[in-house]
Amino acid sequence: MTRTSAGILLFRRREGRLEVLLVHPGGPFFGRKDLGNWSIPKGEVDPDDSDVEQTARREFLEEVGHPVPAGPIFELGWIRQKGGKTVYAWAVEGDIDPATMSSNTIEFEWPPFSGKRKSFPEIDKWVYYGPEDARAHIKETQRPLLDRLDLALASGRAAERAVSPGAPTPALDPSRGES
Repeated sequence: MTRTSAGILLFRRREGRLEVLLVHPGGPFFGRKDLGNWSIPKGEVDPDDSDVEQTARREFLEEVGHPVPAGPIFELGWIRQKGGKTVYAWAVEGDIDPATMSSNTIEFEWPPFSGKRKSFPEIDKWVYYGPEDARAHIKETQRPLLDRLDLALASGRAAERAVSPGAPTPALDPSRGES
């Protein structure tokens, strides 16, 4: 069964420049990894989740420590990551101070085979990046989400694709090539 995640790409405008919020995974495996290892805030869709957008909102809250900002949200479609995971994404404009962000924790055996369990923050860094830096930091397979955001904002389609908060969003089916 293919794993599925859902996430929110938060963007803001500063001095006429677009910036997007990216998050860096916490824990011992990613501590020294930087370029190409950042992501949009996202998480696994549970098998009993009937609304993928609500999953994206829940995961944003867990990884950023704030609810998704109020305002129109629009679909960015889906991408498939290298491991085969499908990621559905939405974008919303907002400005949350990274100094106020926090993440849930994950716990696992560390060091390996030690029998000791240790907790780590799921996310250890939150940064707004401009377009060039965002492309350098985000996972390569998530770069199309940045392209889709740019296209939607440049063409004015973001307003056309916006969905009122809480309204159902159309289901996208990657098996049919929908994005």
